[in-house]
Amino acid sequence: RFSTRLQTDGTVQPVASPDPNMVVISSCPQPLPAPLLLQFLRQQIGLSDNALELGLKQSQLEQAPLPVVLWRYGLISLEQLAQVLDWQDQRP
Repeated sequence: RFSTRLQTDGTVQPVASPDPNMVVISSCPQPLPAPLLLQFLRQQIGLSDNALELGLKQSQLEQAPLPVVLWRYGLISLEQLAQVLDWQDQRP
């Protein structure tokens, strides 16, 4: 099992987690995901609209980054999470 750790520079790092029921909660409100991220998730990762809708709702409830929530709920793999984070790092 893995969870994530938010680094001081704002990046998210996957880490081993002993608790499979861990929920990501941030004390900082998360901005709404950029339309380009949603497009990337649909077109490159292949997420359905239903999966994105669930991820967006949970992301707002948990105040957690959308890619992390998608991974936490098994909607994307760890490899896909890394792909999304790499894509985000390449954006200004």
